[in-house]
Amino acid sequence: MLEAGTKAPDFTLKETEGTEVTLSDYKGKNVILYFYPKDMTPGCTTEACDFRDQNSRFEELNTVVLGISPDPIEKHRKFTEKHTLPFTLLSDPDHKIAEAYGSWQMKNMFGKKAMGIVRSTFIIDKEGTIAHTWPKVKVTGHVDAVYQYIQEHLA
Repeated sequence: MLEAGTKAPDFTLKETEGTEVTLSDYKGKNVILYFYPKDMTPGCTTEACDFRDQNSRFEELNTVVLGISPDPIEKHRKFTEKHTLPFTLLSDPDHKIAEAYGSWQMKNMFGKKAMGIVRSTFIIDKEGTIAHTWPKVKVTGHVDAVYQYIQEHLA
């Protein structure tokens, strides 16, 4: 897992409409980069809706939200439409970006081991440096903690 003070690895991924999004295009803004396992699942839906509900507050702090999962853009589009998500979801089908950030790890679910996304969040500052990380995120209260961090350290 990447640590605070590290230059954030740049990347280009496709968003819900198939347009390519590059992280470095957001230089001059704070970026919340959150990795999540799968669209339409309970925990991921709660997390996305929590970011949705706080999105305008993040915008006031010159901060954008980018969500990344291995799901295809078509599934992201349905997820975005169903929950009226105002931020960008990016598709990382070969999980290369998740690997670069250390969010692709061995998971043990119900005694079965498999590689997958470990829910994690990275705050990237206006210069492209990782300011803070949350490895192994617990959804409840997470978005509030992210907002508080940005407000206190990057606003």
